[in-house]
Amino acid sequence: MAYWLMKSEPGTWSWDDQVAKGTEHWDGVRNYQASNNMKAMKCGDRAFFYHSVNEKRIVGIVEVVKEYYPDHTDPSGRFGMVDVKALRPFARPVSLAEIKADGRFDDLPLLKQSRLSVQPVPDAAWRQLCALGKTDPD
Repeated sequence: MAYWLMKSEPGTWSWDDQVAKGTEHWDGVRNYQASNNMKAMKCGDRAFFYHSVNEKRIVGIVEVVKEYYPDHTDPSGRFGMVDVKALRPFARPVSLAEIKADGRFDDLPLLKQSRLSVQPVPDAAWRQLCALGKTDPD
């Protein structure tokens, strides 16, 4: 199983929206690196649901339930999407400021490539971030 972080603007698609829907496609990604990350996702992989913009914090965990397929919102046909299912909220959201202040995460793509909307999370960082969020990593 691989781990990821997926960013969403809460005013566009929030954790509450994801929970209410249950399973939903993750569309609208128009960055080639983020798209390639989604192409690498497999069913059963987990991802942090990250509220971007003003909140900047990890708020939940989703599971990939459908692998990469064409994005119906892309008229060019170049980009795709995956389907994710809400698993559980973070008991305590973990903020970007808290992540930046913790030296264990200095190499995390979230800090190195801050604008990338879909990015990998190393196994050790996954477990550490879940511990900070008082949330089961499995």
